[in-house]
Amino acid sequence: MTQIDDTLQALADSFRTSLRSPIMHRPDEQGLAYEDVTFPSEDGVPLEGWYIPAPGSDKIVIANHPRWFSRAGLPAHLEPWRSLGGATGNDFEVNFIPDYKILHDAGYHVLAYDLRNFGHSGAANGGIFTVGRYESRDVIGSLDYVRGRADTRDLTIGLFSRCVGGNATMFAMTRRPEAFEGVRCMVSPQPLSPRVSCERGLERLGIPAGRIDDLEQRIRLHTSFGLDDFSPVPWAKNVMIPTMLYQVRDDLMTRPSDVQAMFDNIPVAEKELLWIEGTTRRWDGYTYFQQNPAPMLDWFGTYMKG
Repeated sequence: MTQIDDTLQALADSFRTSLRSPIMHRPDEQGLAYEDVTFPSEDGVPLEGWYIPAPGSDKIVIANHPRWFSRAGLPAHLEPWRSLGGATGNDFEVNFIPDYKILHDAGYHVLAYDLRNFGHSGAANGGIFTVGRYESRDVIGSLDYVRGRADTRDLTIGLFSRCVGGNATMFAMTRRPEAFEGVRCMVSPQPLSPRVSCERGLERLGIPAGRIDDLEQRIRLHTSFGLDDFSPVPWAKNVMIPTMLYQVRDDLMTRPSDVQAMFDNIPVAEKELLWIEGTTRRWDGYTYFQQNPAPMLDWFGTYMKG
């Protein structure tokens, strides 16, 4: 029993303080000119990012990142990051620089930034991780930055919101729908409900399913929120722009029904859900764009015209 209690506490503690990923790669590795930029979140937290210009373009894609990652990716081939997903086969490095190269070469300026408490961005809210709630303020900050900068204020905006970045975007749309006026579309790989991921985690660890309530209480003591307070499923009802979701169908960290429920709740007709088949590794969903960019580039191209 003590071992189970220790495991539950370790899972809950990961919501109190998240492991930061270092910036292991930079855009110039792919021949991209870029600026190191900093800008405030909606509540003033300093965010760090890269602005990668595409000369002559009138379009920009704003990119954020999954949990544990930074704008550069995740060194999951190294400890301690390897242990985050190694048990489910996610023990290989994810490098996001190729994503930005693809977007740049397709004619988009790119703003890539670290969410609060990740990468090089500022610590906030005591370091707690809220699966998109407080992180939604960073999404608003990125939009404010693009709209307030002289050389980007008139650009057509699209969003590339990954995992918790997708959750954060959906919650920002719930809180501040007016901030998304004029935003043309979103591509969002693998948004996730933490109740589902925690349930799957208990299954893998052989912990009785009934202990989810114990885990939730421990998380509430750290964050003041219950697991369902972090779910993007209800937030998806407030997504009012054309949105493409994609997800590893057999991802061992979640269930397909979770992303399906988000997709079903998106009320606009212009939406698509792409399933990635043939793998159980969640990280394969994060490298999918650089291996198969055509569907996402088609989405951006369709909705960011003119």
